[in-house]
Amino acid sequence: MPAWAAIATQVLATGVTVVLVLVGFWGLIVRPYLDRKVAELIQASQEIEPNVTRGVKRGVEEAIKGLPESALDGTVKESTRQFLKFGSGLFENGLSSFLGSAADLERKAEAERREQRSAD
Repeated sequence: MPAWAAIATQVLATGVTVVLVLVGFWGLIVRPYLDRKVAELIQASQEIEPNVTRGVKRGVEEAIKGLPESALDGTVKESTRQFLKFGSGLFENGLSSFLGSAADLERKAEAERREQRSAD
């Protein structure tokens, strides 16, 4: 057998052996491990939503139980009324109700300029 044929046979045998070892390692060790981990993740993800829902319900129940009855009569209604008033103002007037009108912004800028000049 010529030398090049012996080298080619050796390279081919080594390549086949390496591929078989890698495929066996993947199929017998890595793939089952990954399958177990994926199953654990799926199970954990299915438990998350009910736990969160249960926790939120419990938290809301405790918060409502913790409120005094007088707070439910007037305070909550008043804060809701203020929130609705702010929301309607924001909706009707846009961001100017939150940030101020253009004239307000110009006055603030002019006041800042005056303060800066007096500081210099």
